[in-house]
Amino acid sequence: MLDIGAGTGRLTEFVASLIGPDGRVVGIDPLENRIAIARLRASKTLSFDVGRAEDLSRFGAAEFDVIYLNSVFHWIADKPRALHEIYRVLKPSGRLGLNVQDPTKPHASRTLLRQAIAEAGFAERSGEAHRVLGATDEELKALVIDAGFVDYRSDLRSLVDLHDDVETMLGWSEASAFGNFLEGFSSAERETVKRAFAALIEAKRTPEGFRLERYLRFAFARKPESRDAASGL
Repeated sequence: MLDIGAGTGRLTEFVASLIGPDGRVVGIDPLENRIAIARLRASKTLSFDVGRAEDLSRFGAAEFDVIYLNSVFHWIADKPRALHEIYRVLKPSGRLGLNVQDPTKPHASRTLLRQAIAEAGFAERSGEAHRVLGATDEELKALVIDAGFVDYRSDLRSLVDLHDDVETMLGWSEASAFGNFLEGFSSAERETVKRAFAALIEAKRTPEGFRLERYLRFAFARKPESRDAASGL
């Protein structure tokens, strides 16, 4: 099993705990500092290496039964190339699973951020700020099918995040944006937007804290058996 975009390996380690002593899980991530942390979790069935979805040349053809990408696919610049690489290293009937942001249903925090940018006086820049880098169902299906996969299916799921205070919410938003939070704004502009953002979030307070929904499209497909490809299934 291959985890693409494994980060510091928390999910990868959990997955490895499910596969049994005869299984193997490999996690890759493009950032060396994340992999350095992930390697602290390594075991007989779990290993990590620096790598990108667009270049899986370190792996042989038909090497994995399952490949998954958790909240990673929308960050990949060359999605067709990545999917063709994934197809190559999957075994016949191997399965692909991923989740991705859908631009038609942005996270509540993104909607609030755009509103905050407008209220801070930068309305003309709100459209591109914190832009959703994902894919719609139609776009994702076309990419997956073009790469050779079959049995594509997907569904949009809602997840709820609870935050204790505004600072926690702001920290989560910045961390989840991987350095793209308010990209292109000066330090002074960022502080102005953050104040407007904090005021909008405060209005969402509940007895349990700040409750904000985010949305992810979960998609699944498989590499066909040779006979499937031959028959056009």
